[in-house]
Amino acid sequence: MLQSGVKRIALVLFACTLGLLNATQVTHAQSDYPNRPIKIVVPYTAGGNIDITARIYAKKLSEQLGQQVIIENRPGASTIIGSQSVAKSPPDGYTLLVTGTITSALTMNPGLFATLPYDTNKDFAPISLLTQISLFVVVHPSLPANTLQELVALAKAKPKQINVATGGSGGSANLAVELLTMASGAQFTAVHYKGNAPGLADTVAGQTSMMIETTSTALPHIRGGKLRALAVTSNKRSPLLPDVPTVAEAGYPDYDVTLKVGMLAAAGTPPAIVNRLAAEVALIARDPATQKLFAEQGSEAISSTPQAFAAEIAADIIKLTALMRKNGIKAE
Repeated sequence: MLQSGVKRIALVLFACTLGLLNATQVTHAQSDYPNRPIKIVVPYTAGGNIDITARIYAKKLSEQLGQQVIIENRPGASTIIGSQSVAKSPPDGYTLLVTGTITSALTMNPGLFATLPYDTNKDFAPISLLTQISLFVVVHPSLPANTLQELVALAKAKPKQINVATGGSGGSANLAVELLTMASGAQFTAVHYKGNAPGLADTVAGQTSMMIETTSTALPHIRGGKLRALAVTSNKRSPLLPDVPTVAEAGYPDYDVTLKVGMLAAAGTPPAIVNRLAAEVALIARDPATQKLFAEQGSEAISSTPQAFAAEIAADIIKLTALMRKNGIKAE
């Protein structure tokens, strides 16, 4: 009986010791983070706004953390392929996701697809927002509209006769058009392309009359006189084209479409690592050189707490899912 009791005590002591060792190892791993290269998965092709955002932050993070931060582009399936790879990765902070989040793929996909290979709210650990990007309502110069009010009046006089290019059904530009339709009552005919680039090319060529496009890609054509900017979709004017009013200023006060890019890790990543990365991002976003770099591309460097970012994601999913179901917007 005594011998049995001693054995039990020995087992308890061993278990406690093992638990302390494991806890010590975990704490050490977190305090030692990062001790090897970090990978950022970008679920888009190289060269676009989100890829450029990821590369700017990767370079700055590498300098601040003292470890190499590499970019891996994994586009496809409306960002699902790359996003899934991060959601299913070890939750150790060494595989991160930089993607379009608010009013973009991350929060739009739950409403576009019947099923996803991950739960957006549960399978990611939001770290921080990185940038926000405004869009311009642009028209081909041949369209007799010099203001958004004139465009709406023309579209109402000729319902569905104005063709608007989008980067695909369910994309951010398509959503921006649907919201403009709801706000103004004007009816357009959406022409969906496989990506924004061919849609923009056809609008510049006059094959389509209108597009709602990101600042960085639309700006050269606006400045070159190949497109006319009627309004900016965000709730404040772009410093790059300060004379162009917002859609809200043009008569639709509740209209605000601002694309936001953010950084996430796999759910279960230790809070200490998530908070460390969020703090590093905040330092980068506040840096005047970083702010200038993004401003030149028509975007704005921002940051957020993990908690605020998570709440914004959850709220945006609810809002966009309801909107897409109401308007019958589905993935192609």
